[in-house]
Amino acid sequence: MPEQSEGVAMARKVEAFVRDVVIAYEGDERHDGHGPLDTMVQEMRSKARAAGVLTPHIRADGSHMSHRDTAIVLRASGLSPLGPLACNTNAPDEGNMFLLGKVATPEQKAQFLEPMIAGDGRSCFLMTEPAVDGGTGSDPSMMQTQAKKQGDMWVINGRKAFATGFAGAKFAILMAKTVRDDGKDAATMFLVPLPHPALVQERLIGTIDSSMPGGHAVVKVDDLRLGADAILGAPHEGFVYAQVRLAPARLTHCMRWLGAATRANEIATDYAVRRQAFGKPLIDHEGVGFMLADNLIDLQQCALMIDWCADALDAGSKAITESSMAKVAISETLFRVADRCVQVMGGTGVSHDTIVEQVFREIRAFRIYDGPTQVHKWSLAKKIKREALARI
Repeated sequence: MPEQSEGVAMARKVEAFVRDVVIAYEGDERHDGHGPLDTMVQEMRSKARAAGVLTPHIRADGSHMSHRDTAIVLRASGLSPLGPLACNTNAPDEGNMFLLGKVATPEQKAQFLEPMIAGDGRSCFLMTEPAVDGGTGSDPSMMQTQAKKQGDMWVINGRKAFATGFAGAKFAILMAKTVRDDGKDAATMFLVPLPHPALVQERLIGTIDSSMPGGHAVVKVDDLRLGADAILGAPHEGFVYAQVRLAPARLTHCMRWLGAATRANEIATDYAVRRQAFGKPLIDHEGVGFMLADNLIDLQQCALMIDWCADALDAGSKAITESSMAKVAISETLFRVADRCVQVMGGTGVSHDTIVEQVFREIRAFRIYDGPTQVHKWSLAKKIKREALARI
């Protein structure tokens, strides 16, 4: 028999842990409406640490598993909305760990990355800005937050929005507009320990999703002063580093939500087999059975597309196009899967009796987070046009 990959072996451990330990926490009331409280997260992480499944996609030497193996592991962690938090594979931390591993200095890794790999704290990524300020959303070139050089210091002012996990985070990766020596606009990433008096949470945004500790904040950046040692990587290379983070982070979202949709389908299937209506089990009615058949097909297609994009990343490609295509296809497809699960279960499907309605809400948000479907399609259409014109 062929030797199983490290990803398969770890995924089995993660799946057993999520099913045996984490799912029991789904009814836990330690939740503030935006996400689980950190006390509960740390309790789950202590159990994950004991089970050998904390930060399971990163090896003991700090290196990452292949993207293909990571896909198997993160899918297993996603079988519960709490699984990624318990196993430390959640967004935005997973993407931030990947970026720091690629770009940070040894000193920055010791201060920021190593505690996060150990599960000792959360992070946030501050790029999106409030629409009322005319700031950046899906278009990073609209960034209004500015970092200006004053002597040996950088002085940063602006506002950020949808700062996921800001409340309670140990540090932030803050992206700000800077100006190169030649006068051209650029962006720079800064590492900011939290809490910091110059970063003030103005409010928490009420959103459709409810799985993120700390919620989604609007943050005012008021005269933040940082030295050169706070710069992540090199000055003015923020857009380049965003691309380093972007494609893998898009794909890991897909991995986790494939796990969540798989679990929702399991629950809906169990319901359809047990629930009787009009003299027979629901699943024997074609209107229900066919929806579950469609789910099975869609889940398999999503798994294959994740593997396709993961293979491109493992081959050394930046996989910008592949990850954009995968993000669109998988977010849209999994939303249909979750919607069918709700429909199969009827009133129970819209209740809090199972996690199905939560998965439905969370995946609806996923169609916007990390780039709305329409923005990705617009980008792909520009690529199609560019390549077609090049052939003329």
